[in-house]
Amino acid sequence: MVNKKIIAIIPARGGSKRIPKKNIIDLGGKPMIAWTIEAALKSRYISKVIVSTDDPEIAEISKKHGAEVPFLRNENADDHAPISLATISTLKQLGESGLSGDIVVQLMANCPLRTEKELDEAIGNFLDKKLEFQISAFKYGWMNPWWAHKLKDNGQAVPLFKEEERMMRSQDQPELYCPTGAIWIADIKELFKTKSFYGPDYSFFPMSWVQAIDIDEKEDLEMAAYFINKK
Repeated sequence: MVNKKIIAIIPARGGSKRIPKKNIIDLGGKPMIAWTIEAALKSRYISKVIVSTDDPEIAEISKKHGAEVPFLRNENADDHAPISLATISTLKQLGESGLSGDIVVQLMANCPLRTEKELDEAIGNFLDKKLEFQISAFKYGWMNPWWAHKLKDNGQAVPLFKEEERMMRSQDQPELYCPTGAIWIADIKELFKTKSFYGPDYSFFPMSWVQAIDIDEKEDLEMAAYFINKK
């Protein structure tokens, strides 16, 4: 029995530029945000599913799919505000409305392939290990970051790592992990102190790169649609 109140917050501002109306664009026959709402509603741990948005259309669609939208976000709603601050603003507004919790699970609407299975595994790990900050991540595979370069204006390639690291056999190189917006979890009191999920001694929770897909470009959307149709 979990004796902590766990709130899921799904940040979903309007006005996305690279993919217009990204958070509510059709994906597999439903608005993208619906995949995240449904996963959160099915979680055995989460007691409330809140969509935090500044957009009335997103709010209406989110309610239709079962989420609560008690208000429109009144700050940190532009494309420059860090997502952590948007979530903190939402928690403060919830507190002013008399709603509070112990743990927040931040779920980005543009990570639609994570299901309640990955969600409950991540929350269970957070609780079992008594963590304060946990960020979902996936292990780099064929897109090996040890081979990464920057390009100068003239096209010259500049390696990011030392030659001895780059030239090792790939199976001998240390495994590297990339954070994904799929499932970020924090103790609410500690999050208020740090203003970031990257708090002291934050942990990574590895998950499949497929479930971790983070949609920012049209190619990402096409890839997510492929895996949804494959199901």
